[in-house]
Amino acid sequence: MAIVLLRGGGDLASGAALRLHRAGLKVIICELPQPLVVRRSVSFAEAVFTGETRVEEVRACLAKDLEGIKQVLDQGDIAVVVDPAAETLENLKRANSPLPPALVLVDGRMRKQPPETGIDAAPLVIGLGPGFSAGKDCHAVIETNRGHRLGRVIWEGSAEADTGIPERVADYGAERVLRAPVDGTMVALAQIADRLEAGQPVAQVNGAVVRAPFAGVLRGLLHPGIPVQRGMKIGDVDPRSDPRYCYLISDKSLAVGGGVMEAILARPDIREHLW
Repeated sequence: MAIVLLRGGGDLASGAALRLHRAGLKVIICELPQPLVVRRSVSFAEAVFTGETRVEEVRACLAKDLEGIKQVLDQGDIAVVVDPAAETLENLKRANSPLPPALVLVDGRMRKQPPETGIDAAPLVIGLGPGFSAGKDCHAVIETNRGHRLGRVIWEGSAEADTGIPERVADYGAERVLRAPVDGTMVALAQIADRLEAGQPVAQVNGAVVRAPFAGVLRGLLHPGIPVQRGMKIGDVDPRSDPRYCYLISDKSLAVGGGVMEAILARPDIREHLW
Protein backbone atom coordinates (compact mmCIF):
# COMPACT_ATOMS: atom_id res chain seq x y z
CA MET A 1 0.00 0.00 0.00
CA ALA A 2 1.49 3.32 -1.12
CA ILE A 3 0.34 6.23 1.01
CA VAL A 4 0.30 9.91 0.05
CA LEU A 5 -0.15 12.30 2.96
CA LEU A 6 -1.49 15.80 2.29
CA ARG A 7 -1.26 18.69 4.68
CA GLY A 8 -4.42 20.69 4.05
CA GLY A 9 -7.76 19.72 2.58
CA GLY A 10 -8.88 22.96 0.96
CA ASP A 11 -10.14 23.19 -2.62
CA LEU A 12 -6.68 23.27 -4.22
CA ALA A 13 -5.27 20.37 -2.19
CA SER A 14 -8.54 18.49 -2.70
CA GLY A 15 -8.01 18.65 -6.46
CA ALA A 16 -4.73 16.80 -5.94
CA ALA A 17 -6.33 14.35 -3.49
CA LEU A 18 -9.13 13.61 -5.95
CA ARG A 19 -6.78 12.86 -8.85
CA LEU A 20 -4.48 10.71 -6.72
CA HIS A 21 -7.42 8.75 -5.31
CA ARG A 22 -8.86 8.19 -8.78
CA ALA A 23 -5.48 6.83 -9.85
CA GLY A 24 -5.62 4.23 -7.10
CA LEU A 25 -3.37 5.78 -4.46
CA LYS A 26 -4.20 5.82 -0.75
CA VAL A 27 -4.64 9.38 0.52
CA ILE A 28 -4.55 10.77 4.05
CA ILE A 29 -5.35 14.43 4.70
CA CYS A 30 -4.18 16.25 7.85
CA GLU A 31 -6.28 19.25 8.82
CA LEU A 32 -6.93 21.86 11.50
CA PRO A 33 -9.57 21.37 14.22
CA GLN A 34 -11.54 24.17 12.49
CA PRO A 35 -10.47 24.25 8.83
CA LEU A 36 -10.53 27.75 7.33
CA VAL A 37 -11.99 26.51 4.06
CA VAL A 38 -14.26 28.73 1.96
CA ARG A 39 -15.11 26.39 -0.95
CA ARG A 40 -16.38 23.71 1.41
CA SER A 41 -18.49 21.84 -1.17
CA VAL A 42 -15.30 20.87 -3.06
CA SER A 43 -12.99 20.47 -0.06
CA PHE A 44 -12.34 17.22 1.76
CA ALA A 45 -11.60 19.29 4.89
CA GLU A 46 -15.37 19.52 5.36
CA ALA A 47 -15.23 15.98 6.81
CA VAL A 48 -13.78 17.51 10.00
CA PHE A 49 -17.16 19.18 10.63
CA THR A 50 -19.50 16.54 9.21
CA GLY A 51 -17.72 13.23 9.82
CA GLU A 52 -17.78 12.44 6.12
CA THR A 53 -18.14 14.37 2.88
CA ARG A 54 -18.15 13.83 -0.87
CA VAL A 55 -16.35 15.81 -3.53
CA GLU A 56 -17.80 14.78 -6.85
CA GLU A 57 -18.01 10.97 -6.54
CA VAL A 58 -15.20 10.55 -3.98
CA ARG A 59 -15.94 10.14 -0.29
CA ALA A 60 -13.71 11.24 2.59
CA CYS A 61 -14.23 10.11 6.19
CA LEU A 62 -12.89 11.49 9.45
CA ALA A 63 -10.60 9.16 11.42
CA LYS A 64 -9.29 9.52 14.97
CA ASP A 65 -6.14 7.36 14.90
CA LEU A 66 -4.04 5.07 12.72
CA GLU A 67 -6.46 2.18 13.11
CA GLY A 68 -9.30 4.43 12.04
CA ILE A 69 -7.26 5.70 9.10
CA LYS A 70 -6.57 2.13 8.00
CA GLN A 71 -10.26 1.27 8.18
CA VAL A 72 -11.17 4.27 6.00
CA LEU A 73 -8.47 3.47 3.44
CA ASP A 74 -9.42 -0.21 3.37
CA GLN A 75 -13.02 0.69 2.53
CA GLY A 76 -11.78 2.69 -0.46
CA ASP A 77 -12.19 6.24 0.84
CA ILE A 78 -9.92 9.18 1.60
CA ALA A 79 -9.00 9.50 5.28
CA VAL A 80 -9.13 12.89 7.02
CA VAL A 81 -7.57 13.37 10.43
CA VAL A 82 -7.38 16.39 12.74
CA ASP A 83 -3.63 16.77 12.91
CA PRO A 84 -2.34 20.33 12.39
CA ALA A 85 1.26 19.33 13.20
CA ALA A 86 1.16 16.31 10.83
CA GLU A 87 2.19 13.94 13.63
CA THR A 88 0.61 11.17 11.54
CA LEU A 89 3.68 11.38 9.30
CA GLU A 90 5.95 10.21 12.12
CA ASN A 91 3.39 7.83 13.62
CA LEU A 92 3.29 5.92 10.32
CA LYS A 93 7.02 5.24 10.69
CA ARG A 94 6.64 3.45 14.03
CA ALA A 95 7.21 -0.30 14.17
CA ASN A 96 3.69 -0.94 15.51
CA SER A 97 1.93 1.12 12.83
CA PRO A 98 -0.83 -0.80 11.01
CA LEU A 99 0.11 1.13 7.86
CA PRO A 100 3.40 1.70 6.03
CA PRO A 101 5.17 5.10 6.12
CA ALA A 102 3.96 7.76 3.71
CA LEU A 103 5.81 7.55 0.43
CA VAL A 104 4.85 11.10 -0.57
CA LEU A 105 4.14 14.25 1.42
CA VAL A 106 2.22 17.05 -0.30
CA ASP A 107 1.99 20.40 1.49
CA GLY A 108 -1.15 22.04 0.15
CA ARG A 109 -1.87 24.49 2.95
CA MET A 110 -1.00 27.51 0.78
CA ARG A 111 0.74 29.20 3.71
CA LYS A 112 3.26 30.77 1.31
CA GLN A 113 6.21 29.85 3.50
CA PRO A 114 8.54 26.84 3.78
CA PRO A 115 7.19 23.78 5.62
CA GLU A 116 8.30 22.97 9.15
CA THR A 117 8.90 19.32 8.22
CA GLY A 118 11.63 19.90 5.60
CA ILE A 119 12.80 17.96 2.58
CA ASP A 120 13.64 14.78 4.53
CA ALA A 121 10.11 14.28 5.89
CA ALA A 122 9.30 11.70 3.18
CA PRO A 123 10.98 10.09 0.15
CA LEU A 124 9.19 12.68 -1.99
CA VAL A 125 8.07 16.05 -0.65
CA ILE A 126 5.95 18.30 -2.89
CA GLY A 127 4.92 21.89 -2.17
CA LEU A 128 1.99 23.68 -3.77
CA GLY A 129 2.52 27.30 -4.76
CA PRO A 130 4.79 30.06 -3.47
CA GLY A 131 6.95 29.77 -0.35
CA PHE A 132 8.69 26.53 -1.32
CA SER A 133 12.11 26.12 -2.88
CA ALA A 134 12.67 22.89 -4.81
CA GLY A 135 15.91 21.21 -3.79
CA LYS A 136 15.99 23.07 -0.49
CA ASP A 137 12.84 22.48 1.57
CA CYS A 138 11.04 20.12 -0.84
CA HIS A 139 11.85 18.02 -3.89
CA ALA A 140 9.31 19.60 -6.23
CA VAL A 141 7.05 22.63 -6.36
CA ILE A 142 3.80 22.84 -8.34
CA GLU A 143 2.91 26.20 -9.90
CA THR A 144 -0.48 27.44 -8.68
CA ASN A 145 -0.72 30.85 -10.37
CA ARG A 146 -3.02 30.95 -13.37
CA GLY A 147 -1.28 31.36 -16.69
CA HIS A 148 0.93 29.40 -19.02
CA ARG A 149 2.83 27.74 -16.14
CA LEU A 150 -0.17 26.61 -14.07
CA GLY A 151 0.28 23.03 -12.91
CA ARG A 152 3.88 22.74 -14.07
CA VAL A 153 6.38 20.80 -11.94
CA ILE A 154 9.40 22.78 -10.76
CA TRP A 155 12.41 20.67 -9.77
CA GLU A 156 14.73 23.59 -9.17
CA GLY A 157 13.67 26.98 -7.83
CA SER A 158 10.34 28.36 -6.70
CA ALA A 159 6.83 29.03 -7.95
CA GLU A 160 5.75 32.52 -8.95
CA ALA A 161 5.25 34.97 -6.08
CA ASP A 162 1.79 35.40 -4.61
CA THR A 163 0.05 38.31 -6.32
CA GLY A 164 -2.52 38.81 -3.58
CA ILE A 165 -5.08 39.59 -6.29
CA PRO A 166 -8.05 37.22 -6.77
CA GLU A 167 -8.43 35.91 -10.31
CA ARG A 168 -11.11 37.56 -12.43
CA VAL A 169 -14.31 35.69 -13.21
CA ALA A 170 -16.72 37.23 -15.75
CA ASP A 171 -15.12 40.67 -15.33
CA TYR A 172 -15.26 40.56 -11.53
CA GLY A 173 -12.02 40.43 -9.53
CA ALA A 174 -11.38 41.37 -5.90
CA GLU A 175 -15.03 42.27 -5.38
CA ARG A 176 -15.93 38.55 -5.68
CA VAL A 177 -14.30 37.87 -2.32
CA LEU A 178 -16.32 38.43 0.85
CA ARG A 179 -14.27 39.54 3.85
CA ALA A 180 -15.00 39.87 7.56
CA PRO A 181 -15.81 43.52 8.38
CA VAL A 182 -14.82 43.12 12.05
CA ASP A 183 -13.34 40.56 14.42
CA GLY A 184 -15.81 38.03 15.79
CA THR A 185 -17.69 34.82 15.10
CA MET A 186 -19.25 34.32 11.68
CA VAL A 187 -22.94 33.57 11.34
CA ALA A 188 -24.20 32.34 7.97
CA LEU A 189 -27.24 34.06 6.47
CA ALA A 190 -27.11 32.12 3.19
CA GLN A 191 -26.02 28.69 2.00
CA ILE A 192 -23.45 27.63 -0.58
CA ALA A 193 -25.10 27.39 -4.04
CA ASP A 194 -27.78 29.95 -3.14
CA ARG A 195 -28.64 32.46 -5.86
CA LEU A 196 -28.02 35.96 -4.51
CA GLU A 197 -29.26 39.39 -5.45
CA ALA A 198 -26.97 42.41 -5.19
CA GLY A 199 -27.00 43.63 -1.61
CA GLN A 200 -28.50 40.46 -0.18
CA PRO A 201 -27.19 39.54 3.31
CA VAL A 202 -24.80 36.59 3.18
CA ALA A 203 -23.19 36.49 6.62
CA GLN A 204 -22.89 38.41 9.85
CA VAL A 205 -19.96 39.03 12.18
CA ASN A 206 -20.71 40.59 15.58
CA GLY A 207 -23.75 42.32 14.16
CA ALA A 208 -21.98 43.62 11.03
CA VAL A 209 -23.71 42.28 7.92
CA VAL A 210 -21.78 41.10 4.86
CA ARG A 211 -23.78 41.56 1.66
CA ALA A 212 -23.47 40.19 -1.86
CA PRO A 213 -21.58 42.76 -3.97
CA PHE A 214 -23.50 41.77 -7.12
CA ALA A 215 -26.01 39.18 -8.32
CA GLY A 216 -24.59 35.68 -8.54
CA VAL A 217 -24.22 32.36 -6.74
CA LEU A 218 -22.62 31.89 -3.33
CA ARG A 219 -19.77 29.58 -4.34
CA GLY A 220 -18.09 29.39 -0.95
CA LEU A 221 -18.56 30.34 2.69
CA LEU A 222 -16.63 29.54 5.85
CA HIS A 223 -18.23 27.07 8.21
CA PRO A 224 -20.59 28.94 10.57
CA GLY A 225 -19.30 29.56 14.08
CA ILE A 226 -15.65 29.99 13.16
CA PRO A 227 -13.88 32.96 14.78
CA VAL A 228 -12.63 35.40 12.14
CA GLN A 229 -10.50 38.53 12.02
CA ARG A 230 -11.27 41.75 10.22
CA GLY A 231 -10.28 41.50 6.54
CA MET A 232 -10.20 37.68 6.54
CA LYS A 233 -11.71 35.93 3.52
CA ILE A 234 -15.02 34.35 4.50
CA GLY A 235 -16.85 33.84 1.21
CA ASP A 236 -16.84 33.87 -2.58
CA VAL A 237 -19.58 34.98 -4.99
CA ASP A 238 -19.60 33.62 -8.55
CA PRO A 239 -21.13 36.00 -11.13
CA ARG A 240 -21.74 33.17 -13.62
CA SER A 241 -24.86 32.20 -11.63
CA ASP A 242 -24.49 28.46 -12.22
CA PRO A 243 -24.90 26.50 -8.94
CA ARG A 244 -23.29 23.41 -10.52
CA TYR A 245 -19.88 25.08 -10.30
CA CYS A 246 -20.15 24.96 -6.51
CA TYR A 247 -19.83 21.18 -6.60
CA LEU A 248 -17.16 20.67 -9.26
CA ILE A 249 -13.40 20.75 -8.70
CA SER A 250 -12.09 23.77 -10.60
CA ASP A 251 -9.89 23.63 -13.68
CA LYS A 252 -7.12 25.20 -11.60
CA SER A 253 -7.33 22.53 -8.89
CA LEU A 254 -7.33 19.76 -11.48
CA ALA A 255 -4.26 21.28 -13.19
CA VAL A 256 -2.41 21.45 -9.87
CA GLY A 257 -3.47 17.87 -9.11
CA GLY A 258 -2.10 16.80 -12.48
CA GLY A 259 1.20 18.43 -11.60
CA VAL A 260 1.34 16.48 -8.33
CA MET A 261 0.70 13.24 -10.21
CA GLU A 262 3.42 14.06 -12.75
CA ALA A 263 5.93 14.77 -9.97
CA ILE A 264 5.17 11.43 -8.35
CA LEU A 265 5.38 9.43 -11.56
CA ALA A 266 8.55 11.21 -12.67
CA ARG A 267 10.52 9.61 -9.85
CA PRO A 268 11.37 5.97 -10.78
CA ASP A 269 12.23 5.13 -7.15
CA ILE A 270 8.73 6.27 -6.11
CA ARG A 271 6.87 4.94 -9.15
CA GLU A 272 7.90 1.33 -8.62
CA HIS A 273 6.30 1.28 -5.15
CA LEU A 274 2.97 2.93 -5.98
CA TRP A 275 0.62 0.06 -6.81
